[in-house]
Amino acid sequence: MNPHHMGEIENPSGVGVVGNPVCGDLMQIQIKVEDGILTDVKFKTFGCGAAIATSSMVTDLAIGKTIEEALKITRSDVAESLEGLPPVKMHCSNLAADALHAAIEDYLKKEGRGEWFDGKSTKKKS
Repeated sequence: MNPHHMGEIENPSGVGVVGNPVCGDLMQIQIKVEDGILTDVKFKTFGCGAAIATSSMVTDLAIGKTIEEALKITRSDVAESLEGLPPVKMHCSNLAADALHAAIEDYLKKEGRGEWFDGKSTKKKS
C-alpha cells in the first residue's frame, strides 16, 4: 500500500469528518480551495486498508477539480478508480466520497454560499 496525500493542511479551507460506527472506520478530509479549485486535498483515516485506499483515491480524484466537479465525484467513482472493492468493503468508498463532500460543504458554509451536494442554491430568494 502506498497512500497519497496523507496528513494535514495548514489552515484548510474545509474539513469533513465521517465515520461508520459498525466497522469503526473514521475519515477526515481536508481541502484547500483557491479561486474555486481544490489545490490540495489531504486525509487522515483510522480504519482498514480499504478505508485508507479509498481515502487516498478520493484525494487523487479531487485535486485540481473545481468545487462543482469535485461535488460530482461519486461513491462509485472511488470504487471504480480502485478497480473495484469487495462487496463487504464498499462502505469505505461511500465514506471517502461523503468525507470529501462534507469538506466541501464546510468550505461553502464558511464562504457564506448556499450551494450543496446537488449544486443547487439553498439560499432563499428575497
